[in-house]
Amino acid sequence: MRSLSTSSKVLCAVVALCSIVGIASLFGGSAIWILGGANALNKDGVAALTTRPTETIDVGLGWRHYGGDAGGHRYSSASEINPSNVESLEPIWAFRTGDMTRRAAAMARSATEGTPILVGDSLIFCTPFNEVISLDPEIGTIRWRFDPEIEVNTDPANQFVCRGVAHWRDSRESASCSDRIFVGTNDARLIALDMKDGQTCKEFGTAGEIRIDPGMPLLWSGEFQITSPPVVVGDTVVVGSSIGDNARVAAPNGAVRAFDARTGESKWKWDPIPRSSDNPASSTWVGSQPPQEGHANVWAPMSVDEKRGLIFLPTSSPSPDFFGGLRPGDNRHANSVVALDGETGELRWSFQTVHHDIWDYDLPAQPGLYSVWRDGALHDVVAQVTKTGLVFVLDRDTGAPVLPVEERPVPQNAETGEWLSPTQPFPIKPLPIVPSELTPDEAFGITLIDRQHCRRQIHGAVAEGLFTPPSTQGTIFYPFTGGGANWGGAAYDPSRNLLVVNMSNVAHHIQLIPTDEFDEVHRRNPTKEVSPQDGAPFGMKRTMLFSPLGLPCSPPPWGVLAAIDLSDGTLVWRKTIGAQFGVTIGLPNLGGPIVIASGLIFIAATMDNMIRAINIENGEVLWEWKLPAGGQTTPMTYELDGRQYVLIYAGGHSRAGTPLGDTLLAFALSR
Repeated sequence: MRSLSTSSKVLCAVVALCSIVGIASLFGGSAIWILGGANALNKDGVAALTTRPTETIDVGLGWRHYGGDAGGHRYSSASEINPSNVESLEPIWAFRTGDMTRRAAAMARSATEGTPILVGDSLIFCTPFNEVISLDPEIGTIRWRFDPEIEVNTDPANQFVCRGVAHWRDSRESASCSDRIFVGTNDARLIALDMKDGQTCKEFGTAGEIRIDPGMPLLWSGEFQITSPPVVVGDTVVVGSSIGDNARVAAPNGAVRAFDARTGESKWKWDPIPRSSDNPASSTWVGSQPPQEGHANVWAPMSVDEKRGLIFLPTSSPSPDFFGGLRPGDNRHANSVVALDGETGELRWSFQTVHHDIWDYDLPAQPGLYSVWRDGALHDVVAQVTKTGLVFVLDRDTGAPVLPVEERPVPQNAETGEWLSPTQPFPIKPLPIVPSELTPDEAFGITLIDRQHCRRQIHGAVAEGLFTPPSTQGTIFYPFTGGGANWGGAAYDPSRNLLVVNMSNVAHHIQLIPTDEFDEVHRRNPTKEVSPQDGAPFGMKRTMLFSPLGLPCSPPPWGVLAAIDLSDGTLVWRKTIGAQFGVTIGLPNLGGPIVIASGLIFIAATMDNMIRAINIENGEVLWEWKLPAGGQTTPMTYELDGRQYVLIYAGGHSRAGTPLGDTLLAFALSR
């Protein structure tokens, strides 16, 4: 499934039109957004922690994995940069990949979402076109680069994207290519490189690469991609896939594939959709047997518990997104956090966050493997942020909720032929980070005409809150199918029990189109996302719920950052994120936060192209810097010889409409 709807390209209008119409004058000061609920926040948006652990968990000074460590903490114990000196942070080197000149045309179909890793004294990252580059981490000079030469004259379903690479060290140190970098490509290859010089490891697969078989002919060459980094557990390398949405029912399946890290020999393959009647999950797929549907793939980053030898998967929705009448039942293990044995692929447990998904509310982010202080002891958990704005906290060994979850009734008024789950799982705590109900009276607009247009759109659609089924009349999806949270995920401070997550707060208008009307609707909407969902009785049209001026019809803030105490689910603070003319109005965002031990959050993500340092104690912005291009990615940090660096890959996002670029930028304290 794609990580961001095609129609989200118009998000750029939020920033551009704000400057035209002077929206900043509508808001004053640093806005604090407080939803209703049991958590009482003071005037600074802060609730006191009831307990604080006295012991700090050290996950290191480096950044050896996409998420900082294998479990996705996005945390570093480096602390030279702190709240008292962060104002002195400044750029100290920049490296340009050359994509803006070498691949200028293809950049218009790209999204820079990559986060580098640091292994030894090598800083390694991938460009949106899967070129892998190694730099000196102190001064940013190039050591080597490898270009897999993917075809760029294609139309990738999910843009050209490469979020990161993975490292594996052979325990047989005398072996050739003993330090390897693995990268998945937009044309569905898994490639092994020698970390010393960037040459392919010839003994892996065929001349250093494996071409992933999607299992069926593709409708177009860009339908099946790999966009998130592989992960390594023991001597096994595991890779997911990213598959184009809404083209057809009988789509490529979302199997997760594992290979021997030395030879590339296939070790196991796990399909989230049960293809045989002896699979215990088959009873939750009541349609044709075996199911014809595809997807339920893992396009977002995965996590690894190295001690337990487990891999944790965030699975997506089955095909197609918005009609499931041909697949009655809950459709487990789609839309689930899944724990597999890394050596064998055996299922250990699975927890479903959405039953029978017909909303494209797939799990978009890396499951966080954290140790939470509770009742004076550490508890190993999995924390999963979602597009719906909900956060699930599960026991790492069993998948049982650590913070309670209940099944609640949800809207049941679906189109003929659809099947609905009568209930959906909702955490009792934490409370939702973003709202899920939108009424005509809440319609936003900076002029009366603008507001009336939004009121009519909401009034004319079906809008019964979260999990309202898609309809031929048109349905409001709030949050939109890009979240809530997305692939940027969350960061966790183990010394404070705090989960930090950023989310967007805008809406989609989704309309089902009867098959016999599809061609005409498609003809009348040449610039909009209109997809056939071949094999289903309905196609679909997906548009952002925006005013004529291009601003969201949902009320601001359109972007928030929140901190949650994972010991009990308390919302400690929640602030708007993203500003225009220096006024914090809250902007849609893509990318994630990181946390450092001194008490700082670093995050870019917002559509104003800023990177910010934020006080983790209260959410206050302490420093910000304008990037040379959009920062729709996640930063990273490391310490060398007592000096701490903060890096971000500023390359922009074509669908989000932020300025494109090709710069990796490093910050450090001025000396």
